[in-house]
Amino acid sequence: MAIEYIKRAGKTSSTEEDNTRDVVTEMLREIEAGGEEKALEYAKQLDGWTQGSPVVTRDEIDSAKEKIPQQLQDDIQFAYDRVSSFAKHQRDSMSEFEVELSPGLFAGQKLIPIATAGCYVPGGRYAHIASAIMSVATAKVAGVENVIASSVPHGEEGVHPAILYAMDLCGADTILAMGGVQGIAAMAYGLFTGKSADILVGPGNRFVAEAKRLLFGRVGIDLFAGPTEIAIIADKTADPEIVACDLVGQAEHGIDSPVWLFTDSRDLADAVIARVPGYIDALPEIQRKAATASWRDYGEVVLCDTREEIAAISDQYAGEHLEVQAEDLDWWLGRLKNYGSLFVGEEATVAFGDKCSGTNHILPTKGAGRYTGGLSASKFIKVVTYQRQSMAATREVAAAAARLSRQEGMEGHARTGDDRLAKYFPNETFNLGY
Repeated sequence: MAIEYIKRAGKTSSTEEDNTRDVVTEMLREIEAGGEEKALEYAKQLDGWTQGSPVVTRDEIDSAKEKIPQQLQDDIQFAYDRVSSFAKHQRDSMSEFEVELSPGLFAGQKLIPIATAGCYVPGGRYAHIASAIMSVATAKVAGVENVIASSVPHGEEGVHPAILYAMDLCGADTILAMGGVQGIAAMAYGLFTGKSADILVGPGNRFVAEAKRLLFGRVGIDLFAGPTEIAIIADKTADPEIVACDLVGQAEHGIDSPVWLFTDSRDLADAVIARVPGYIDALPEIQRKAATASWRDYGEVVLCDTREEIAAISDQYAGEHLEVQAEDLDWWLGRLKNYGSLFVGEEATVAFGDKCSGTNHILPTKGAGRYTGGLSASKFIKVVTYQRQSMAATREVAAAAARLSRQEGMEGHARTGDDRLAKYFPNETFNLGY
């Protein structure tokens, strides 16, 4: 395999992890010990929140709706319709069943929605309206009874009106005006609601991601996540303007967002590298600063000899968002294995999936695409099993279980089989592995 890094990143997504972990660990410890009072203290310090309870009232939600133009309401509805429809198809692809494994021995599968979900919606640098839809709507479609949604307030103005509207449209049962680690902690510990989340989902900055990671085990989480990523596979047929535009489109997320290009065309690579600075410079100031740092510190352009090499390097990176702008799209769709969400062809781009096309944008980063997919209806549904059997089936099962248990040295387990055989078949002798 001949791989050449035409541009190599100076940093990785793990840069500054240790400092983040220390800060979040202390915050979670203090909030757990200090409860609502400590959470509100952090909300005042970090979000400028001074209005007491962060629980958003119905009047505040209705007031937010009045501030939203009809076109934006229509666009939120457009996104909701597609995201919820896709989630319903995901849910319906799962099924309960019962099967007779041997005469009289039945085993089954049940699908039980999680009771309480905590959905975090970022609202700092950007108003992530779509994230409210991706998390809350998907949870409700899955059948979650109680959905708590939380987003950062902007001082006395509270949560962004469009985020509030989207949360409410999607069915959030309680909305908290609380951001960052304190918002995550409030949902995990059941502060202000009296209901602790069984699972925490949603994107966020590195502090939010670390809070979810540290709380994992106490609660479930959607996935381990870091800064958002884009990888683009492009060959000589790709349009360098479109490729450069898409890379920059993701780079504006933040100063630590990785952007990668994998190609077998040096001409295409050189053309994209030449165009990226122009796209960055054309952005507004806040977005320009983020994209500049992202491309400078986390941008990579990797030149390969063959498409098999491209596929291999792409699977190694396991990019959160993976675009393919190349010939023979069906080949790529069949060959690629590791990614969060795949965008096949120039017509499909990350922003469409991130905002409104239907698939979920809460996706694995930092290589997690090697072992998990993104948020889906299935994340909110427990797949549990049960079994039942006749007395006749016990003759075979109990004896085998007793023998296996004794081979493992677990005599107590073995005797649960022995006793049933003695009760049900008192006149028979069995090989029990003594």
